[in-house]
Order: sequence, then structure tokens, then C-alpha cells
Amino acid sequence: MSGAAPGRPAVAAAPGRPLCRALDLLGAACLVVMVVLVFGNVVLRYAFNAGITISEELARWLFVWLTFLGAVAALVEHGHLGTDLLVSRLGRRARRVVLVIAQLAMLGATALLLQGAWLQMLINWDVQAPVSGLSMGIFYASGVAFGIGAGAVLLGQLWRSLTGRLSDQDLVMVQESEELAQLARLQPGPDRSAPR
Repeated sequence: MSGAAPGRPAVAAAPGRPLCRALDLLGAACLVVMVVLVFGNVVLRYAFNAGITISEELARWLFVWLTFLGAVAALVEHGHLGTDLLVSRLGRRARRVVLVIAQLAMLGATALLLQGAWLQMLINWDVQAPVSGLSMGIFYASGVAFGIGAGAVLLGQLWRSLTGRLSDQDLVMVQESEELAQLARLQPGPDRSAPR
């Protein structure tokens, strides 16, 4: 999940690094439990004609949590794919304006997602999952965790944008593609943010 996005510096140096480390550990724990449950269930079914009843439901829940936690880590490290076709050709001031507009739009979308996930969590808190009997609110709490984490990250990034604490490279917070990011890493030279 974490580690700086390919071809980009670790922009989340001080404040975001512990968060990404914690998200990495949680993600790894989710993956380990998912693999053990699913693989164990397959072995039990084929070898002993038995199975772990809860494995499918729990693996699905862990996958949803893993996805939302990974999205927060990618947001911290600017690892989401996007296009910089227009932004990379703008001047510094225009890049900053576009970045602030984008961050405000992302904050708005995150607020909507948080509100919806919060309502779903409350509505389903007393509903039991069919196999485990756990509260379905736990499932929807993944969206709440994402909304809170992403909202905090976006507010921090917006603050850095508004106070001018961003380098030219930080003003383009997406990577065009993984292939271009790998190419940028291999190319010599200090300035990799030049327009393509």
C-alpha cells in the first residue's frame, strides 16, 4: 500500500508517514487473515469435505476494509492514477489554483461518502450478518474510517496548498501511469516534473 508512488518523492514525509505505516500493517494483517481463511477453507473442503462457515463472509469484509484503508494510504502518498495533461503545462500559480479546486472537490465527495457511510452504519448497526452474527454496521464502518482518514489527509493537503508549502512537483498530485512513473525514476536529472 505505501512507499512513495513510483517516480515521486515521499511527499508525506513527517505527518503522513506514521499513518501509512499503520495502514500498511493493518492491510498486511487483513491479507494474512484472508489468505488463511480462504486457503484453509479450500483445503478443508477438498481434503475433509468440511469447511469454515464464516470464511467467505469474513474474507469479503476484510477485502472491503483493505480497499478503503489502501485508498487512504494512496491518498497520503499521491499514488492514485490520474491525468496531468493540462496541469503539467500550467504555470505555478495556475497549478496551485487548480490543485485547490481539486482538493475542495475531493473534500466535498469525501464528505458525501462519509455522510452516507455514517447513515448506513447507524441503520445497520442492529442488523446481524447472516453467518457470523456480527453487526453489519462494522461492514459500513469501513466507509466511515475512509471518510475520516481521507478528510483529514485532504484538509492537511489543502492547508499546505493554501499556505504555499508545496514544491512545483507536489502541485501535480497524480501520476499519469505506472509505466511513466517507472520511466521517470530511471531517467537521470534532478527535475523530473518537466512537461512531457
